[in-house]
Amino acid sequence: MKKYAIDYSHSTIGFSVRHMMISQIHGTFESYHAELAVSDIVQIQDAKISFSLIVASVSTKNFDRDVHLVSPDFFDADVYPKIHFESTYIEKLENNKFAIHGDLTIKNITKAVVFTTVYIGSSMNPWAQEVHGFQSRSKIDRRDFNLVYNALLETGGVLISDEIDIVVDLEINLL
Repeated sequence: MKKYAIDYSHSTIGFSVRHMMISQIHGTFESYHAELAVSDIVQIQDAKISFSLIVASVSTKNFDRDVHLVSPDFFDADVYPKIHFESTYIEKLENNKFAIHGDLTIKNITKAVVFTTVYIGSSMNPWAQEVHGFQSRSKIDRRDFNLVYNALLETGGVLISDEIDIVVDLEINLL
């Protein structure tokens, strides 16, 4: 197995959620650690993948909202400082697509999730390193992880959707 490094300056772990049933709020985790080991970076079925996100690094580009997200109403970062993902198995779908199955832990609650992943391709950077690109997407129900804060709207909807979209864009290179 070969180990790969994440290019943190060209990678993003983000999420989006419907707000007031009419708009989409986007956020990222600015601090995280990832490990990736695989025999063949193009055919990743044997890969071992893990991520740890620092909850306090959440950023939605709105200070008050970010403070609320790390509070006990949501992530409770003082008690649960990290979000963790560990792959369990990977299946080949078609062409350059894969389903990465794994365990996602938020607030000490672990649930099985699947990330639909596309191998975007490779390129040589200006320092003669081969760089590979991946994009992964998943959906979770935030209630499964005890992220239950919400408010009812006069229109009959809710302030925050229960469904969260997760998007991971990675550039990686061989260590």
